Amino acid sequence: MAKSTAVIDIGSNSMRMAVFQKTSRFAFHILHEVKSSVRISENAYKNEGYLQSDAMDRTAQAIGEFLSIAKSFGVRKILCVATSALRDAPNASSFLSRIKREHDLSIKVITGEREAYLGGMACANLLPSLSDAITVDVGGGSSEFTLLRNGKVEQLFSLNVGTVRIKELFFDRDDVEGAIGYIDEALKQLPPFDTDTLIGIGGSFRALTRALMKKEEYPLKKLHAYTTDEASFLHFNEQILSAGSKKLRSLFIKPDRFDTIKPGALILERIIRHTQIKTLICSGVGVREGVFLTDLLRNSGDRFPANYNPSVRYLLDTYGLHSTHAQQCAHLSKRLFELLHVSLGIAPKFQQELAIAAKLLSIGVDVRYYAYQRHSHYLAMNTLDYGLNHSQIALISHLLLFKKGHSSSDLIPKGSLSSLLPEKETLDALGMLLWLAHILLASRVNASEISLVLENGTLSVSGKHLYLAREQLKNIILPENITLILKD
Repeated sequence: MAKSTAVIDIGSNSMRMAVFQKTSRFAFHILHEVKSSVRISENAYKNEGYLQSDAMDRTAQAIGEFLSIAKSFGVRKILCVATSALRDAPNASSFLSRIKREHDLSIKVITGEREAYLGGMACANLLPSLSDAITVDVGGGSSEFTLLRNGKVEQLFSLNVGTVRIKELFFDRDDVEGAIGYIDEALKQLPPFDTDTLIGIGGSFRALTRALMKKEEYPLKKLHAYTTDEASFLHFNEQILSAGSKKLRSLFIKPDRFDTIKPGALILERIIRHTQIKTLICSGVGVREGVFLTDLLRNSGDRFPANYNPSVRYLLDTYGLHSTHAQQCAHLSKRLFELLHVSLGIAPKFQQELAIAAKLLSIGVDVRYYAYQRHSHYLAMNTLDYGLNHSQIALISHLLLFKKGHSSSDLIPKGSLSSLLPEKETLDALGMLLWLAHILLASRVNASEISLVLENGTLSVSGKHLYLAREQLKNIILPENITLILKD
């Protein structure tokens, strides 16, 4: 059985657990996630930080059921961390002892700086590569900030500004101006950040992003790596802050967020104005992934190897049992790209997406041979989560579709991902290169046995096993400026 690890994160507002399963040394996927709005900090901030009995009872009961779920997945290791509410609570030790006694679970209460590190490190590893950015994790009791430079954690900050804290201290008394003053005063502790990119972590940011995506009818249902600009986000934020319950529903906010979404929106608005950022990226990963990755990458300096993508590797581990042909396609498509991309007018940057698509070409075969391209497309679209932006995910997934006698652009469903895909000429050229490599290797030989020569717009292909390729070439559409000749 593959090794599975459960990570429990006890936040001030929600408690969450993710069950991670390794498929090879660094590759993994999430087997299960569960959330409970235990609100362990409920009424604590009105009572000098003391955890209240009802909140502790709820949390203890939920922990018991979380552990039962973990056991059902054969989890070998359970890592549990707690953040602001337990950091602040004078009676935290009695709660920790109770959980150890009742459930034999050790909870590690982490500092604000450690919480900031875990979220920032997860973003650095699992978002598309960034130069500089700040990560902002607005939680129930505190907000954590991490400065990333060249993909590495450089500075860490934690402020006692969180949604539940602001709600109980200010919003419950209709004191919005007091909340603004409190937040702005806390933000003065931050140094100037020389970056215009903010990565949002945490439930409030994700809830606002999910709602904004629905309002905009965004075509891809993925929060992770969704990107917007400061003006669009603040405009939507203003609508949230002025909305009643009925309006919040129409803005796609879930009822369980009604009492904390406005404090969260206000905190984020003040942070955006204070830091003067221009670009916002939503992170689907945070503390839980950070805890898991510090364990997974403990001997690698908390970093994946260069050019390593855990989502691609997971797909190959799980569905690429017959991937030798796909690997050969990747080698041949790379050679075709290098030879033809200038003639075809394809930007060099697209070579990465073509290579990944080639590697994933046959993952659908292990679902079912017939229409395996459709299965490959589905698996890639729904499983490529980490290290790629939405345009890359859309392109890689779309390239895996194939229909005899059709160009790649012919296969774009109406009203779908066209806004995320490159222009028609680029899409068709990339699709042609991928499936030309596949056809030239129809006899499943080694790509090194195929010779390629381009001269005056004529691509001469020679090799010993091209009979099947010659038959199948009629299935793809070649660009008008390229002539193809097969030589046995």
